Amino acid sequence: MKKISILGSTGSIGTQALDIISKNRDKFSVKALTCGKRVELLAKQIEAFRPELVCVEDEKDALELNKRFPKLEVLWGESGLQELAAKTDCDMVLNALVGMRGLVPTYEAIKSGKDIALANKETLVTGGKLIIDEAKKNGVSIIPVDSEHSAIFQALQGNSDKDIKRIYLTASGGPFRGYTLEQLEEVTLEQALKHPNWSMGNKITIDSATMMNKGLEVIEARWLFDVEPERIEVIVHKESIIHSMVEYKDHSIIAQLGVPDMRVPISYALTYPERIQSDVPSVDFFSLGSLTFEKADTKVFKCLKMAYEALEKGKSYPVVLNAANEVLVQQFLEKKISFIDIQNTIERVMNEHVPVNIHGLSDILSIDNEIRGKLE
Repeated sequence: MKKISILGSTGSIGTQALDIISKNRDKFSVKALTCGKRVELLAKQIEAFRPELVCVEDEKDALELNKRFPKLEVLWGESGLQELAAKTDCDMVLNALVGMRGLVPTYEAIKSGKDIALANKETLVTGGKLIIDEAKKNGVSIIPVDSEHSAIFQALQGNSDKDIKRIYLTASGGPFRGYTLEQLEEVTLEQALKHPNWSMGNKITIDSATMMNKGLEVIEARWLFDVEPERIEVIVHKESIIHSMVEYKDHSIIAQLGVPDMRVPISYALTYPERIQSDVPSVDFFSLGSLTFEKADTKVFKCLKMAYEALEKGKSYPVVLNAANEVLVQQFLEKKISFIDIQNTIERVMNEHVPVNIHGLSDILSIDNEIRGKLE
């Protein structure tokens, strides 16, 4: 039985993971859960899965949970989150946190020797080499949960020592595939939150609409699979059936296909190297009829282009890209800025930035705070 802790158990990935666990009680036990503000949902999860430890964002919520569950250890705040990640007795930590908050808990969990099921892109976008080096040092496996990275990971099984020629990272194109810059200027929040294929949280849905999500995935893929940026190519595939592909030096291409449902990559990450029965439907090729592929338009969707540039320039640029994007997406969700302001402002911030070398977590957190302070 695999012991699992879930950081972000009340979000989209966390709730789907618990759904999988609930149907496979003989294979998993839940050791720890965390949430931000959705404390009532967390309370229901505590009743259903009986974790030993939980963490919430606010102290008052922690005190309330302690009254309801007197035998349960309840932590709170960022320090509580980091303590939980480090000290919980578990085999794997599923990091389903949104944004930069996921970096330090991942680092702490790795230092304590726990395998990571990673759904938090920002961990590798901002901490890339630092995180990978620490994982190697501690003999820790990082299993990707994103559908695209899971697809690449699966395509690499049995081929890990073979030469990769290219990684094809597929993208649906989001709700604004084919738009011009002028059309992006008219985009509303309601339109941006309607993804054509995937059901996700608000932040990642907006990132998909700007194509920043794909840019972050390029950076993540570079570190996960040790592949240079020029060998990672984004292909717009509107059907979201092929989740990504790996081409080898003999020009053979291995792809992973499936319906667009996050329960598949989540379950694979939790059970790797095994697979479990799934109630996700099979692909109906006859109904699909055809699969289409297009080049990504980086002249219109500048976030993707800027992500490649941040990765190629290195140093502090990926941290700046991520911090600016997080702040601006939140401002757009609050209707304080327009949709196109996201990429235009990131471009300005990136151009103004004077890069510095990254030596450790403190450097990353300092730069992140600096950029947020300029934009918030």
